[in-house]
Amino acid sequence: MRNFWSFPSSCLTAVASSVPRPASRSQAARVLHNLPRASTAFPQPSRSTRAFSLTSRLFQHLRAASDEETMTVNTTDRLAALRSLMKERNVDIYVVPSEDSHASEYIAECDARRAFISGFTGSAGTAVVTLDKAALATDGRYFNQASKQLDENWHLLKTGLQDVPTWQEWTADESAGGKSVGIDPTLISPAVADKLDGDIKKHGGAGLKAINENLVDLVWGDSRPPRPSEPVFLLGAKYSGKGTAEKLTNLRKELEKKKAAAFVVSMLDEIAWLFNLRGNDITYNPVFFSYAIVTKDSATLYVDESKLNDEVKQYLAENGTGIKPYNDLFKDTEILANAAKSTSESDKPTKYLVSNKASWALKLALGGEKHVDEVRSPIGDAKAIKNETELEGMRRCHIRDGAALIKYFAWLEDQLINKKAKLDEVEAADQLEQFRSEQADFVGLSFDTISSTGPNGAIIHYKPERGACSVINPNAIYLCDSGAQFYDGTTDVTRTLHFGQPTDAERKSYTLVLKGNIALDMAVFPKGTSGFALDALARQFLWKYGLDYRHGTGHGVGSFLNVHEGPIGIGTRKAYIDVPLAPGNVLSIEPGYYEDGNYGIRIENLAIVREVKTEHQFGDKPYLGFEHVTMVPYCRKLIDESLLTQEEKDWLNKSNKEIRKNMAGYFDGDQLTTEWLLRETSPF
Repeated sequence: MRNFWSFPSSCLTAVASSVPRPASRSQAARVLHNLPRASTAFPQPSRSTRAFSLTSRLFQHLRAASDEETMTVNTTDRLAALRSLMKERNVDIYVVPSEDSHASEYIAECDARRAFISGFTGSAGTAVVTLDKAALATDGRYFNQASKQLDENWHLLKTGLQDVPTWQEWTADESAGGKSVGIDPTLISPAVADKLDGDIKKHGGAGLKAINENLVDLVWGDSRPPRPSEPVFLLGAKYSGKGTAEKLTNLRKELEKKKAAAFVVSMLDEIAWLFNLRGNDITYNPVFFSYAIVTKDSATLYVDESKLNDEVKQYLAENGTGIKPYNDLFKDTEILANAAKSTSESDKPTKYLVSNKASWALKLALGGEKHVDEVRSPIGDAKAIKNETELEGMRRCHIRDGAALIKYFAWLEDQLINKKAKLDEVEAADQLEQFRSEQADFVGLSFDTISSTGPNGAIIHYKPERGACSVINPNAIYLCDSGAQFYDGTTDVTRTLHFGQPTDAERKSYTLVLKGNIALDMAVFPKGTSGFALDALARQFLWKYGLDYRHGTGHGVGSFLNVHEGPIGIGTRKAYIDVPLAPGNVLSIEPGYYEDGNYGIRIENLAIVREVKTEHQFGDKPYLGFEHVTMVPYCRKLIDESLLTQEEKDWLNKSNKEIRKNMAGYFDGDQLTTEWLLRETSPF
């Protein structure tokens, strides 16, 4: 989302009235992305409401101009062009991942190669193209979407279903007979590349081949969107809480521990955090395209210098950080590799550290296995433990975010029940964004709002599209999963509501999910406990009835950074076993239940991990618990009190009292919202 704070009102109005009507929603996004940006200075609170009111009208103007996109793309010509390039390079099979060269979850349009070649636009999936076949693998969240978007050229691999091969297995099977498999090495990690290479050879293939030019980019040609080049701005100490000099000192201590000469940083959110900078190159994530190299006595940021204003340049200089062009990174890693080779005859060869999410290309450029150690990033670990300034920012921004959501839910109920309005899912989400934009320090959304009515809520990662989404049914369950970026924090909250009369089955399902949320929130556990160990607490009440949900229970959240942040989480992923929760972590608690074709239920809060006092301390270990920061009440209509224990009722009463206290002053003169809040937070 753009920063419009510095525009005069007349300028915003003029821009809103002059933009052309885009032909599709994606074109609308590009129009938004190319609007001018005047300043990266922090906003003036006194101007926020007016500026964002105009900004929101601009977004609504653009969105309203969007027509329904064609669900299926004819990929025949694209595949023919790709296969021609494959033949020229003696490649029999070509793999197209979803990720960019920084392993980003969200990517810029210029990096949406898998979407371009296949027509499938979901966030997760891998395309594999042979000289006569094409397969797209994705998980259960996207089976329905992929089946609609893929044309007859493609075979859908439904990952996770019995007897369905993974994309790696399918690729290895197809490689039999000495076929070569190619991939852009910047888009795959060394570990995945190494395993894939071994699997290919076991099946009689020639192995995995690094193709340094991306073949999909060549097919895309001049139609490929340009790489974003948005301004980078400084996140001051008021929000960051810790200076870059201190962060670099701590990182160098890690280098010393591991006897490494340098750490090459490739993850965009890690670079943004390390240097206290933020950008706008990727939708919903305040990051910018860059790399960094930190040695024992130097730090270099690889970034397009035209993005940096004088304030940023001065800050970097004051913190001992040089600036080099983004494209110089691989040239400089080769220099490091050559330096390492010159000392390779010694007993202790030079070692460089990279994240275990870094690219295969980066490892190769640094000299390969002998000179590179892939590690869980020490920056990622440090970033996941928020300092007191960041934690207080998370508390504050969730109060403001809660005020916006409470106002929205009261408004939506009034529109549907009292005014009998016909609102579709996107129109409702637009209004929520408007309410959020009126809050101080609002920057933009942290992800696409999941505004879903009835059966759409059962699609876990449902994304409503203008012109193709459902009208909200007041007599069906409504699930809203949404979040925002504020200068002082990132929010992510899900609430499930019913505006009519829910069935007994719906109330039971909702209450079982709520009990799981409460149980995990109330958990006390010894230091060293992982999110893997805690996952069952949220599922236990569903399990008693033979029910469950097919997603993790929680993910880490950044501080005005990515809404999904590693390395912590709550769930059954193997990665969560290795990383214990620690005081200062911020993560979601979001159990759910989904009945295909009928409804979906999810209740999500963000919580801070903190040390708690216990009567005893077995093994002299400190004990930890959660402090939830989300300030939005639960749907009274959907709660079956007969299923709640007195302890759970006490927890709800305490939570509701806290919400009322924090909302003081937000709804003065707003009778509609005030009455809704008092009703939803009435004592049990």
